[in-house]
Amino acid sequence: MTSFSQPTSTPLVLVVEDEPNIAGVLSAYLERDGLRIRMAHDGEEALQSFRQLRPDLVLLDIHLPKVDGVDVLKMIRSDGDVPVIMVTALADDVDKLLALRMGADDYVVKPFNPPEVVARVRAVLRRTQAKPAPVAAPIRVGPIEIDVEAHSAAVYDDQGNPVSLSLTLTEFRLLACLAAQPRRCFSRSYLIENCLPESDALERVIDSHLSKLRRKLQLAGQDGLIETVRGIGYRLWPWD
Repeated sequence: MTSFSQPTSTPLVLVVEDEPNIAGVLSAYLERDGLRIRMAHDGEEALQSFRQLRPDLVLLDIHLPKVDGVDVLKMIRSDGDVPVIMVTALADDVDKLLALRMGADDYVVKPFNPPEVVARVRAVLRRTQAKPAPVAAPIRVGPIEIDVEAHSAAVYDDQGNPVSLSLTLTEFRLLACLAAQPRRCFSRSYLIENCLPESDALERVIDSHLSKLRRKLQLAGQDGLIETVRGIGYRLWPWD
C-alpha cells in the first residue's frame, strides 16, 4: 500500500505486522495522516525492505514469522539509529522491557487505538528528525568579542591580544544586549525586562550592574565603552 503521489520528502514508515487486518488498519491511518507506507509481513521481509528502502521509522511487531521482531530490532540497531516503535500484546511486559533496553524508541500495546499510534509515530519523527538549532556567530563590535554559545566575552588590547572578561550572568547578558545593537540607547526598564527577567529589581539596580561591568572593561584596558544617556538609559559606543 503506497501513495505514489506523495513527495519523497514525506517520511516513509515501514509497517511490519503479520496480521493483515491490523497491518491494513495501521497503514490506512498513517497514510491518511500524510505519511508514506510500506508493509512487511514477516521478519525476513522486514529486514529486506529495511535495507532496500531505508525508512524514516519502523513500526515493528514483536512476534513475527521467520525472524522474531526482537531479532529484527537487533539487526536494525546494528545498522544505525532509525527510530523503531515496537508493537506488543498486553501481557508481554518482558518483551516490552527487553525491546526498550535494546533501543526501541517507543512501544504500543495491542489492542490499540489507531489514532494514538499515529500520534506516537509523529512524536517520534519530530524528536528524531528535529534539526539542531544553528550555532550563533560570535558578536564582534569594536574591541569587544562575545561568544553567546560559549558564554564568554573578551576585549582586544591595542596590540590585538584578547583579554578575557570574568562576568556575572547579569553582566554578560547586559554586555551582549548592548553589543547586539551598538549605539542604540536602551532604557533601564528594557534592560531589566530582557537581562533580568526573573528579577523584581528596581531600575537603579541596573545602574549598579553596569557600574561593575564598566569597571571590568576599564581594568581590561577599555574605558568609556558604555555611555549613560541622561534621562533615558545606556548605550554601547565602541568607536571614537
